[in-house]
Amino acid sequence: MAADDRSFRQVLTGERFAYGVELVTTRGPSAPDAPAKPVELGEALAGDARLGWLSVTDNAGGHPALSSDAVARTLRQRCPNVVVHLTCKDLNRNGIESLAWRLASEGLTDVLALTGDYPTEGYNGLAKPVFDLDSTALVSLLHAMNQGLEVPGRKGPVQLPKTDFFIGCAVSPFKSHEAELLPQYRKLLRKVACGADWVIPQLGYDMRKFHEVQLLLAWAGLDRPVVGNVYVLNKTVAGMFNRNAIPGCVVSDELMALVERHAGGPDKGRRFFQELAARQLAVFRGLGFAAGYLGGIHKPDAFTEIVDLAESYGSDDWMDFARELQYPQPDEFYLFERDEATGLGQAGQLNRAYLQSLDKPRRTRNVTLGYRLSRRMHDRFFTPGGMAFALGGRIYGRLDGHDGFVGRGLHAFERAVKALGYGCRDCGDCSLPDCAYLCPMASCSKCGRNGPCGGSRDGICELQDKTCLWVRAYERLKYHRQTDRMLQGPPVYSDAALQDTSSWANTFLRRDHHAKTASGQPEQPNGKDGQRDGH
Repeated sequence: MAADDRSFRQVLTGERFAYGVELVTTRGPSAPDAPAKPVELGEALAGDARLGWLSVTDNAGGHPALSSDAVARTLRQRCPNVVVHLTCKDLNRNGIESLAWRLASEGLTDVLALTGDYPTEGYNGLAKPVFDLDSTALVSLLHAMNQGLEVPGRKGPVQLPKTDFFIGCAVSPFKSHEAELLPQYRKLLRKVACGADWVIPQLGYDMRKFHEVQLLLAWAGLDRPVVGNVYVLNKTVAGMFNRNAIPGCVVSDELMALVERHAGGPDKGRRFFQELAARQLAVFRGLGFAAGYLGGIHKPDAFTEIVDLAESYGSDDWMDFARELQYPQPDEFYLFERDEATGLGQAGQLNRAYLQSLDKPRRTRNVTLGYRLSRRMHDRFFTPGGMAFALGGRIYGRLDGHDGFVGRGLHAFERAVKALGYGCRDCGDCSLPDCAYLCPMASCSKCGRNGPCGGSRDGICELQDKTCLWVRAYERLKYHRQTDRMLQGPPVYSDAALQDTSSWANTFLRRDHHAKTASGQPEQPNGKDGQRDGH
C-alpha cells in the first residue's frame, strides 16, 4: 500500500474525505543514512493509502529547527504530497520570496501561509523576530507570483514566469469574546480575497466553532475547502494548551478536567484520547469538510488506529458526536445562532444579540478622547481631496529634498506629537488610520498591520504583556458603526525605505502605502444583506 496518489489539490477538492498528518521538525542535521525523526515517521506513514498528505512545520512554537523545505524535499521521494509551512517570523520579504522561488523550482507548491509564533529562544539569547510581512501579505505575495510577478527591469516592468502555489491559510475561531473573534473572521475573508485557496482552523475542541468557519465562508459566498484540525491529546499537551503555553491552541477548563480524570486510569487515557480524535474526524466528515488533519502523531500505528476507529462509526453517529464535543470557554461568543436540533450553528442566521448591539454600540475604555480627536484631525487634514490636504502637499512639496531648518523642525514636531500620542516609531509609512489610530509598531508584538494573529487569549497578546491591538481597534470601530470597514482593501506592505522620514510628508506627497493605486486590489466579500456585513 502507498499514500494517496492524487495531487494535494485533488485531495482537497475531490469528493473523498482525506487525512493529513503534521510533522514537527527537530533541531539538528538530517543525513540520508540517518534520517531525522520527522522524515522517518513520514516515510513510515506514507505506507497507508489513506494518507492524503504530510505537512511540515516551520520552527513551531518559536523554536529553531531543521527547515521545513529540507524535510519536505526528502519526504517527496515517498509521499508526493507534502505541504510546506511558510512563516514570516524569521525572514524578511526578500528572504520569503527567495524561499518561495526555490520551492516553486523544486515542485513544492503546496504551502500553508502563516504569520508564525513569536520566537521563544535562540543561540546565545532570544532571537529577534522579523515580521516584515504577515500571513495576509504573504498570501497576497504568493498569489501575485501565481499571476506572474511584475518586477522592475532595465527597459521597464518585466513579468516573471507564473508559479502554481496552492495557498492555504489559517483562522483562529476559538476566541471567547466578540472583539477578539470577529477580527479573526474578517481577516479570514481578507485572506481569501487576497488569494487563499484552502482554509484550516487552528486547534480547539468545540465543534460548533469549527462549524462556524464553514458557515462564515458560505454566508460570504466563498467556496473554499476547509480542513478540520485535530491534535491527539495527552495530559501534558492538554495542560500546555489549557495554560496558553502554545499560542492559538485552546483546551478549556471543562475539557482539562475530563483529560485529568481519564489520564488517571490504567491506560493513562490512551483510549479516551484516541476516541476524542476519531470522533472529531467523524464530525468533520459528516459536516462536509474536505479532510482531517492530525497532529500529535508520533508512531504510524497511532494514525492507523485512529483512522480505523473514525471509519468504524455509523453514518449518523457524527451528529451525536458534534453535540457532545463542545468544550467552549465560559461565556463563549458565537457569530451564528445555535440550532437547537443539531447543537451547531444555523446557516445564515447571525447572532441576534450581536446584531442588536450594532444599532446601539457601547462606548468602552478603548474609545478614548484621543481616538476621537485623531479621527477628526485625520478627516480634516490627511484625507485626499480636501483643501487642507492640498495645502499640505504644497508646503511639503516645497520643502522636499531640502535639508533645511523648517523641514527638520516639522519632522521633530511630528515625532514628538506622535510619540506622545501613539508611541510612534517613526516608520515613515504610517498605518494609524488602518488600525483605528493605534500604532502597530508600538502596540502589536508582531507589528501586524493586516489583522490579528491567532495567538491571543481572552483579548491579551500571546506575550501576555498587552491587550491585543485588534481587540482595541474593533471596539473603537464598533462604537462608530464602522466594523464593516475593518480590514478592507489590499494588504498593507510598509516600505522600509521611508523609515525615519516624515510620514506627514510621505502622506501629502503620496509616496506611502495609502497612495498605491487601486489596480489589482482584491475584491472584498460582502454580506448578503447588501447593507452591512455583520462584522
